[in-house]
Amino acid sequence: MNESTIAFIGAGNMASSIIGGLINNGWPTYQLIATARTEETLSDIREKFNIETTVDNHQAVGKADVIMLCVKPQVMKEVLTDLSSSIKPNALIISVAAGITMESLQKWGGEHLSIVRSMPNTPSLLQCGASGLYANNNVSNDHKKLTDDIFNAIGIAKWVDQESLIDAVIAVSGSGPAYYFLLMEIMEQVGSRLGLDNETSRQLTLQTALGAARMATESSVDAAELRRRITSPKGTTEQAIKTFQEQGLPELVEKAMNAAVDRSIELAEALKD
Repeated sequence: MNESTIAFIGAGNMASSIIGGLINNGWPTYQLIATARTEETLSDIREKFNIETTVDNHQAVGKADVIMLCVKPQVMKEVLTDLSSSIKPNALIISVAAGITMESLQKWGGEHLSIVRSMPNTPSLLQCGASGLYANNNVSNDHKKLTDDIFNAIGIAKWVDQESLIDAVIAVSGSGPAYYFLLMEIMEQVGSRLGLDNETSRQLTLQTALGAARMATESSVDAAELRRRITSPKGTTEQAIKTFQEQGLPELVEKAMNAAVDRSIELAEALKD
């Protein structure tokens, strides 16, 4: 069992999902502490997880081996600058704030800090997330193992060796759930227009999405091969797939994901000090 104490600075949805995942995977509640600006937020966390809470960030950080920075990007500079003097030597700092670069984190907290930038996504709330991770040169192998333990508790985690690839992670898995939600939304609507009642169309769409995802994750072959196996020559599925391809769906998806990358770069630039 890991003996590290983790302080969550900020107790919103992402912090709550990580806390829940850790507890579900056997992390002792007495090694978790959460902070927030209001007692109302903290009372919800205490009631849900039975962990220590405080409105004093310095108190939490002083106890912590790992500091999860779960605050909004707009207040990260203020929070990290204020906390820099309270961080224990060799503590691991993990930022879950989108758009805050390693350069900024090191400038506000200190060049000596061991920092990981993470990019989890919203299915982490169900312990079914996909997270991208990038470490600075101060992060040890032990720190990386500890980071893996944390993020594997809420899904899967993949390391990238260039910080710029965090933008690609955002385009694939950070924003990705919304792409699938949009397709499901459209399929539900079209199913209704084809004559199904709304609830039947909804349930068939959602179960189909769930089944396809399970087949893809549990199969030994890739998504392209799975698609080929259910696309019979001259059948109904082939006609639908041909329409997608002829109308430029692959190019449209690539354009959309590149737009996500471009916007991520713009936001990071705007948040730099």
